[in-house]
Amino acid sequence: MQLKHLALALAGSILTFGAAQAATPPQKLTSGIDFANFDRDVRPQDDFFRYVNGHWLATTRIPPDRSRWGTFDALRERSLADQRAILESPAPAGDAEAQATRDFYKSFMDKKTVDELGLKPLMPELARIAALDSRAAVARYIGSTSYGQAGAPFGVFTSIDRGNSKAYAVYVWQSGLGMPDRDYYLRKDPKFVAIRKQYQDYLDKLFTLAGMPEPAARAKTAFDIEHALAEAQWTRVANRDPKATYNMTDVADAAKLAPGFAWPQLLEGAGLPDNAHFVLGQPSYATAFAKLLGERPLDDWKVYLQARLLDAYAPYLSEPFVQAEFEFNGHVLSGTEELRARWKRAVDAVNQGMGFAVGREYVARHFPPAAKARMETLVHNLLAAMNADIEHLSWMTPATRREAHDKLLKIRAKIGYPEVWRSYKGLEIQPDDLLGNIMRADAFEWNRQLKRLDKPVDPTEWLMTPQTVNAYYMPPANEVVFPAAILQPPFFNFDADEAVNYGAIGAVIGHEISHGFDDKGRMYDGNGNLRDWWTPADDAAFKQRTAKLVAQYNAYRPVPDLTVNGELTLGENIGDLSGLAIAWKAWHMSLDGKPSPVIDGLTGAQRFFCGFGQIWRVKTRPEALRRQVLSDPHSPGQFRADGVLSNFGPFYETYHLKKGDKLWRPKADRVKIW
Repeated sequence: MQLKHLALALAGSILTFGAAQAATPPQKLTSGIDFANFDRDVRPQDDFFRYVNGHWLATTRIPPDRSRWGTFDALRERSLADQRAILESPAPAGDAEAQATRDFYKSFMDKKTVDELGLKPLMPELARIAALDSRAAVARYIGSTSYGQAGAPFGVFTSIDRGNSKAYAVYVWQSGLGMPDRDYYLRKDPKFVAIRKQYQDYLDKLFTLAGMPEPAARAKTAFDIEHALAEAQWTRVANRDPKATYNMTDVADAAKLAPGFAWPQLLEGAGLPDNAHFVLGQPSYATAFAKLLGERPLDDWKVYLQARLLDAYAPYLSEPFVQAEFEFNGHVLSGTEELRARWKRAVDAVNQGMGFAVGREYVARHFPPAAKARMETLVHNLLAAMNADIEHLSWMTPATRREAHDKLLKIRAKIGYPEVWRSYKGLEIQPDDLLGNIMRADAFEWNRQLKRLDKPVDPTEWLMTPQTVNAYYMPPANEVVFPAAILQPPFFNFDADEAVNYGAIGAVIGHEISHGFDDKGRMYDGNGNLRDWWTPADDAAFKQRTAKLVAQYNAYRPVPDLTVNGELTLGENIGDLSGLAIAWKAWHMSLDGKPSPVIDGLTGAQRFFCGFGQIWRVKTRPEALRRQVLSDPHSPGQFRADGVLSNFGPFYETYHLKKGDKLWRPKADRVKIW
């Protein structure tokens, strides 16, 4: 749950921690556990994930329009339905932004007009590519599209400067592949060889639908360039290193690094000064790309850019393009059986372009003040528990402990929705121009980012909309963010006893807090700047523990031909493990010395762990699972539950684990970090 690329700060709670606060429970306590999902034939000591979710796993069918189905997905479907109700209702009188969201939605739902237009909306962009007459023009074009959806060889975006968290910086990042990860181009397994052939067939289909000559040859040309880019790109593990990917540079230095590439034109195309400073994420990739640009004929680069354009915008064109894009990206890569209903795709498009305008109405309808207040208490208790945990860590020296306390005390928590809503004033939305709306919304967002470059960092900004079922920690801002849509069962049950809530949303809160202290988040200080505040002894002690976690997850094999990548998933695995530990401590602090009642035959400790186990409930299609293992920093759901619990002492005590139980690990191998 972390940013690739919203807000009522709990100022009182994050400046000082007193005794943990007990949340006000509902009058009638319920366990919050869905026993119908259990498989009582599975021992919790052997596979807690299946013990809590086994019957659900055996009887649930993944919906045909989904590549996976679980707790997150069910809540996302509910959020989509809630947003649909908003977008299909009349806009409040005089609310221009609300009306624009309805017009955006209408433009997607008007299939008749979209089908009649065919490729016509994309013709101006295709003409721009055809007119490119030099490699400098290619650089300018890459800059002008890099912030949109076409996936040029470089992506350009703005974010908080990792070296100076009070300012924004421009980032130039490797990009430009049509498949999810470089491994799809480079692995020699028969499965990936077949996918590469299907990908070229897909590109062939796009060129055919566009009426371009020699579509098969064009597809091979585009694929060959992408393959060469993939060979030069950094791995996802390498890209997790915030220091290695922070290379502040300027045009002169970039030109030495990547001779022959027109950096000034790239920046001009993106609307930046041609002498701007920027962070170059992957220097060696830039070198290789410049060489490739000079080696391949200009016409080959035009074909590549056409392929990226057609692939990116096929979902917004006529039905043949939509079906071709789904068949490869939906079915081949993720195993999805059916294209999602048009209204769902329409809601997603509006969310992408005007998400906070929809969020403003979503919060008014679906996020009561009482839920926000209860969450504030939970967050306060989790922060207090983490503070106490740092104080008593046996492996941390006093100097590093002081810095850790300082960082924790400076964490900003945002719950539910932003205190300042993003404005879309000036964005032109037309009810009969879907592709135009998509492109204008992308350009509008980029212009918003450009305008803030010379301004102080906005502490009220959110990177996720309130209707998003997710959460995140932002290292340069040192903030944790919990959108409204995730704050519902099974993550947060307003009618349940607190044990299940601490095991569920408490573990999520703890997870996000822990990201500030995971293997990469720990490289940032309390102000959000990249700074090494660890003593050598603490650094060594931390790495000794995380190495065990890498080895543990490297041994998990979710699909026959792939294991979990313990390095890629390390940050999230630390978040899961540490988040549960902090939630356990916070729950006990919230009891204030009072015993937790037995409800529905379960002790408080059992409810806590059941709450944790049921939030990771998920079924995933094999194709999507393979994609996740290769490209997602999150481990599959089963290991997010069982992998964590096999390290956690209180779980052993609660369920009396002993040697011979499948989740039992020798005490020396159990990992405890925070």
